[in-house]
Amino acid sequence: MTNNVDRLALFGGPMAVTDAPGDLFTWPIVTQEDEEAALDVLRRGAMSGTDVTMQFESDFKEWLKCDYALGFNNGTASLQAAMFGCGVGIGDEVICPSVTYWASGAPAYSLGATVAFADIDPVSLCLDPNDLERLIGERTKAIVVVHYFGHPADMDPIMAVADKYNLKVIEDVSHAQGGVYKGRKLGTIGHVGAMSLMAGKSLAVGEAGMLVTNDREIYERALAFGHYERYNNDIRSDSLKPFVGLPLGGAKHRMHQLSSAVGRVQLRHYEARQAEIRRAMNYFWDLLEDVPGLRAHRTTQGSDSLMGGWYAAHGHYVPEELGGLSVSRFCEAVRAEGVQDCVPGCNLPLHTHPLFQEADVYRHGRPTRIANAARDVRTLDANLPVSAGIAARVYAIPWFKHDRREAIERYALAFRKAALNYKELLEGDAGNPSTMGGWNMFNRK
Repeated sequence: MTNNVDRLALFGGPMAVTDAPGDLFTWPIVTQEDEEAALDVLRRGAMSGTDVTMQFESDFKEWLKCDYALGFNNGTASLQAAMFGCGVGIGDEVICPSVTYWASGAPAYSLGATVAFADIDPVSLCLDPNDLERLIGERTKAIVVVHYFGHPADMDPIMAVADKYNLKVIEDVSHAQGGVYKGRKLGTIGHVGAMSLMAGKSLAVGEAGMLVTNDREIYERALAFGHYERYNNDIRSDSLKPFVGLPLGGAKHRMHQLSSAVGRVQLRHYEARQAEIRRAMNYFWDLLEDVPGLRAHRTTQGSDSLMGGWYAAHGHYVPEELGGLSVSRFCEAVRAEGVQDCVPGCNLPLHTHPLFQEADVYRHGRPTRIANAARDVRTLDANLPVSAGIAARVYAIPWFKHDRREAIERYALAFRKAALNYKELLEGDAGNPSTMGGWNMFNRK
């Protein structure tokens, strides 16, 4: 790659990226094999059945080397069922990182439980294990760990805290399907894993979700909650047997079989496609390794941990190395170079949303977050410094689906130019706006 630092396009120089991307970012990759699988379900009128879904679940179990897999209509339902599977109920508390998509924590409300928000690690952007113990109370039941933007959370110390206090660990793998932590597939380290498989995710099968576990009771409780036709006499748990036939949660959670059929095909090719994404993304970051102010958000190369699909890829921003240049101004310059999806910020901290402060969702007469609680968990929100400031220190990068070196070099040049010409950008820098990012994945698909 050239070290060309031509005049910034923002000030009339040549753009770094001028070619149309073609299919460089197209995802999911849909072939005739996917189409034929979906058409078979349509032609058989099997859209609302379970035969293909159960085959997909079997494929998933084999892939992750776990005992149980259960398909859901979406990832949010799988997370709700994971909480129910872990025994979360009225008055219980679930610990969840504040910086994540809302579905990691909000389903606790529907179970009569509440959320205590943890801070995130400034490097991994995942739940900080060092912030767990201050949050644990008498009614704490589970910890939700989010492998944010594809980066594995530091599971060993999290599991150690969970073991110490007899808590369940739910892995939200919605950003990181296929990721690896110290040689172990994400979703199989905690007591249960749950994940979205919707069309925007790295393992994209349609509108769908999956729950995985090695615990028979968690699996059966998840099944009993919203899979009425499978909540039958095969159930072994004594506490569930008296109620077979109707879903305990009054919900209908089964996966649509068009998604199941496409999912089976996508899963067959996923490891190879994920490996190409990994090569492409690592090459992008290798090109920027020496650029001040920019740091990769990725696992250490050569380690036995791997990013999972690189969903919603981001980078770290160090304004102190760029004269204090705001991340908003930096991203403005990168966009002018032809990289339109370079935006500042990430998910807004959930603890700042009115839903988790004042909303009375179920007409309790007081905020839902404390309606059934033994304590006011909102007081714990005051000590989340990394979550509160992270938006000024991260930005979105291209999510390459193909390892095309020349194209990747042009995109990397856009970031290099903006960083190395920071002094020009300082003039006219209005600073960051009060809000960067969004509740629904920072306005980016």
